Amino acid sequence: MMRGNYLNRGGKGADRFQKGRRAENFFPTIIRLFKYMRRDLWGLIFSMVIAGLSVILSVQAPKILGTATTVIFDGVTKSLKNHQAIRIDMAKVESILLYVLVIYLISFVSGVLQQSIMTRISQRTVYTLRREFKNKMKKLPISYYDSHNNGDIMSRMINDMDNISGTLNQTLIQLITSILQFVGTIYFMLTISWQLALVAFITVPLVMITVRIVAPLSQKFFSEQQKNLGLLNDQIEENYSGHTVIKTFNHEAEAEKEFARRNDDFYKSAWKAQFVSTLIYPTMRFINNLDYLAMAVIGGLKVISGSVNLGDVQAMLQYTNQFAQPITNISNMLNTIQATVASAERIFEVLDEKEMTERITDIEKVTDSKKKRTDERPKNSVSNFETAERTDFIHFEQVAFSYNENQTLMTDVNFSVEVGQMVAIVGPTGAGKTTMINLLERFYDVSSGKILLEGKDIRETKREQLRSRMAMVLQETWLFSGTIMDNLRYGRLESTDDEVIQAAKMAHADEFITTLPQGYQTVLNETATNISQGQRQLLTIARAFVANPEILILDEATSSVDTRTERLIQSAMNRLLKGRTSFVVAHRLSTIRDANQILVMDKGNIVETGNHESLLKQEGLYASLYNSQFAK
Repeated sequence: MMRGNYLNRGGKGADRFQKGRRAENFFPTIIRLFKYMRRDLWGLIFSMVIAGLSVILSVQAPKILGTATTVIFDGVTKSLKNHQAIRIDMAKVESILLYVLVIYLISFVSGVLQQSIMTRISQRTVYTLRREFKNKMKKLPISYYDSHNNGDIMSRMINDMDNISGTLNQTLIQLITSILQFVGTIYFMLTISWQLALVAFITVPLVMITVRIVAPLSQKFFSEQQKNLGLLNDQIEENYSGHTVIKTFNHEAEAEKEFARRNDDFYKSAWKAQFVSTLIYPTMRFINNLDYLAMAVIGGLKVISGSVNLGDVQAMLQYTNQFAQPITNISNMLNTIQATVASAERIFEVLDEKEMTERITDIEKVTDSKKKRTDERPKNSVSNFETAERTDFIHFEQVAFSYNENQTLMTDVNFSVEVGQMVAIVGPTGAGKTTMINLLERFYDVSSGKILLEGKDIRETKREQLRSRMAMVLQETWLFSGTIMDNLRYGRLESTDDEVIQAAKMAHADEFITTLPQGYQTVLNETATNISQGQRQLLTIARAFVANPEILILDEATSSVDTRTERLIQSAMNRLLKGRTSFVVAHRLSTIRDANQILVMDKGNIVETGNHESLLKQEGLYASLYNSQFAK
């Protein structure tokens, strides 16, 4: 039971995620993320070392191969100069090629080993994050779920976690190897010929300018694309889930226009994003080809002049091809890392949220706000608690509550309930009926005052222990994908099949279950749409019967069934409620005539209390509500 529209899955929260964001606390978040990798620190270091070894060996290969080319070229040149048959030192060439083959083999094995290590480390890290995230969600107050979109929470749990996993698995090592490759390439180019190296370095400013212009522009368009994709998905989901309403009010044409508009926005943004992102590679290739051409011409002239060996020019041409690649990779990876750190921030935001307070060690320490509120109680306020005996089962004593500090809902709620009593809570929409149930189940804690269960403040009891004594049937049914038997046993997992079937009979659900092809083994789909709304409600009532609770909470539990079924359920409930304490939130006042106590609420407080006959005689709010339903 949550305050607000908890069925909303789209909206601003989804948009906020889809737009993407840049990290606000980059380095602190990086440090905190790496702390999750502490137990794999040596594995991470080892992975980086072998990755570096792989790069260093592979970067050497062009220069070594150039030596083989020089040996062949010198042999051919010397033979032609001496007018002899061509003689090449093939033994030396073979040894060079074998050496290069070993280098490539070591580089390959190192790459595979490094990738397997990083995959394990990244998955262990994200596993730990997911476990902490899941545990955190159990400890967050209901108010967090009320104020945060479900889709946004799921995005943090799935999309942001995947971003971190992908970056740790791929980008982190690639960033290191790209830097090493860039530095290594420069080093070996300088060892061959610093003049030819300068030819390659001339294009560096062009590469940096290209990356600086295209990459941010591409990121901007991709963010726009993701935003429009999110809006399009929201509209499609909304239309599919509400297709009956759309058809009923003849809004098909408007829905199609809205879809066409959003689809067109997505098409335009996606086209721009894809087009701009593809510009960087042909542009880099064009710059690299210019560099390659200049290197070939100048290198050829130096070979002719005898100042540089042919093999060295060949190596320089290979290094020229490799030179621009690390720059491009590093630029792209920096954007990825920035987005990943932003994802980590979103996860850490949840982990840093204030948790529910489970216990109060000294319940007698009353805050100043409570004292002030007690002193300001109206003179004519009568507290049922003050006249009740401590043997009463449940007591609300001077309870005050507000969802936010600026708007107080409850100011002074007092009543007591004896064991086995049926308490009905009625009132207009927004009167505070559901809020009272939220407080009883500790979905929220009172701002001041006490709720006592058997003389003990419920804040001194763990929430799990408190709720194990209760069962709830809501107006909104919730069933998971699985068999009917599993859904009913959810009320009490250790219950037997016979107990489940008996509970279904008490709820009058057995009659329709046995008519299904697979009976109790019928599998419900994700939203249980393969049975009717009324049947779903019967199953939730039967699930509460299985729980066999001390306290039963019914929130308009019969609102989705027909009149005949409602009468059957009401008679079954009368049997179930014997010996149990129950709270019934009702709009149909005909269902609560036999309640031992009726609490009439308005604007968050109890304005009338009594049984059905006494309240009618008062001719107050209850009589007004009742007469509006049964005027005839």
